[in-house]
Amino acid sequence: MPSSCDPRYAPAGDVSAALLVIDSRLKAVYDGQVMDADEQRRLDGQFIRSLGPTGAQDLLDGACTLIFMFMKWLRSACEQHDQDVIEYVVPNLVTTMRMMPRSIRPETVPTMAGLVVAAGTGLSPSLWRRQYGEWTPEEMNSLEATAFLLAELINRVTGDRAFATRMIADALTAADGEEAGESG
Repeated sequence: MPSSCDPRYAPAGDVSAALLVIDSRLKAVYDGQVMDADEQRRLDGQFIRSLGPTGAQDLLDGACTLIFMFMKWLRSACEQHDQDVIEYVVPNLVTTMRMMPRSIRPETVPTMAGLVVAAGTGLSPSLWRRQYGEWTPEEMNSLEATAFLLAELINRVTGDRAFATRMIADALTAADGEEAGESG
């Protein structure tokens, strides 16, 4: 019997918008651009408001889809080296988050661990989280940090600063091509 958190039941959300957010953060970090936290929050709020009434939920679901796809790639890479993806990823992210106390608060870690473990075991992070109620504003930092750090980890593993973004963009392009072939 399939789990209620099976990814086939999960909304994909706005993966393109979530990827845009993560890619812009990656580029800023790689280019050494540091933005004031208040200014970043203001710009984030402005961006989210521009998405419309359902846009914020679509962005959340899109970020969860990114986490799922990143963990799927990492699981495959770990299996090639006889490693457990959870054992490899969770301590790595926890260590990284603890080194960033100004931008990532300690209460971010349990939500990150839950999202990563859900995705690493083949469950939808979005549906896993939904069973505990609505997202809280405090969890937004955790969601974004998790997606960002997974993308950065993939980029580090591959030695390519654009690999994670390109991988998702290629998957979206392929999915669009399949949809066009089905309807055309």
